Amino acid sequence: MRKLIFALLCTLAISAGAQTVTRTQHRAAIVDDAVTTGSVTIRKPDYICISTAADQEQLIMDGTMFTMKTGGKKHVTDSRKNRQFATFHQVLKAVINHQPVTAGEELTVNDSNGLRTITVTPAKKKRQMFTSFVLVIDSKTWAIRQLRMNERAGNYVNYEF
Repeated sequence: MRKLIFALLCTLAISAGAQTVTRTQHRAAIVDDAVTTGSVTIRKPDYICISTAADQEQLIMDGTMFTMKTGGKKHVTDSRKNRQFATFHQVLKAVINHQPVTAGEELTVNDSNGLRTITVTPAKKKRQMFTSFVLVIDSKTWAIRQLRMNERAGNYVNYEF
């Protein structure tokens, strides 16, 4: 029975769009970057789960709720209450659903060499966990290639898909 359930879960993960991801955490004060691998699952209309380091590090977007588990701490925010995440949520939802993303007040879009780079930078940087989000997608297939979440002092977390 356990093998059957495990096979079913693996099949659901593959059919739901599971793929591999490499997470790089850069800290300016530390010489070596922390690199881990894991999986990403994307389901329409707006669900993404990035899990690395044997589920120790997770980034989940489930509708308007964003949950980030890192370093033994859990951070939760709702994009309906956080403007930066609201913009980021709109971008991710558009990418998942293959809809156009247009530049705006906190959003820049650049196309180069078949890749579209979308940068979300908050107008108000007060009390924000991230200074910007940079999402790189394939212009033709809409596949997410990279997600970089920039922090203060040159620190960042980068996901390569």
